[in-house]
Amino acid sequence: MEPFTEHTGTAVAVRRDDIDTDQILPAEFCKRVVKSGYADALFKRWRERGDCVIDRPEHRGATILLAGKDFGIGSSREHAVWALRDGGFLAVVATGFGDIFRRNALNNGLIPVDLPAPVVEELMDRVEDDPGFRITVDLRACRLRWADGRADFVVDDRARRMLLEGKDAIEQTLLRQDAIAAYEARRAPWMPAVPRGAFDAASATVAP
Repeated sequence: MEPFTEHTGTAVAVRRDDIDTDQILPAEFCKRVVKSGYADALFKRWRERGDCVIDRPEHRGATILLAGKDFGIGSSREHAVWALRDGGFLAVVATGFGDIFRRNALNNGLIPVDLPAPVVEELMDRVEDDPGFRITVDLRACRLRWADGRADFVVDDRARRMLLEGKDAIEQTLLRQDAIAAYEARRAPWMPAVPRGAFDAASATVAP
């Protein structure tokens, strides 16, 4: 996972509350077992109607999504976060998030920035007045900055450290391979052992 320290980009305002994961990514696209290739399916139902704000030319290339309250509620589909990342978004600024969506976002390098409604409304107004309006997400300081303003936000400290280091949960575990090997070496020989070597998904075996 790429480290996330600070990002500056343009934003798009999606003026809706309670955007659930089914609106972000319809269920039929959750059958895939890969983490990429969802950009075209992001907000699919809205985009099929031809009135989705994220498709407007002036917001092309936006990397920050602004939304109302309780973004990402509903079913716990990690695919919704993958779709937002594939759609080019690195942060979502909203007035509250679904708990599981927030965790999925942090696990996949998408920053959920939870701010009071008046602040989000001001940012939406600014973005709509000037699509080139730029916002900075500073994860080191947990601060959102723009030309003449700023707002602090809160991120789970462990998730924040992992994002700053660019290490997901698997990479964090791999950092402790020596300790894991030492533990395994102390186990009684009659106990199950953890196989070592590269895992081959096709044969579901571990190479020696």
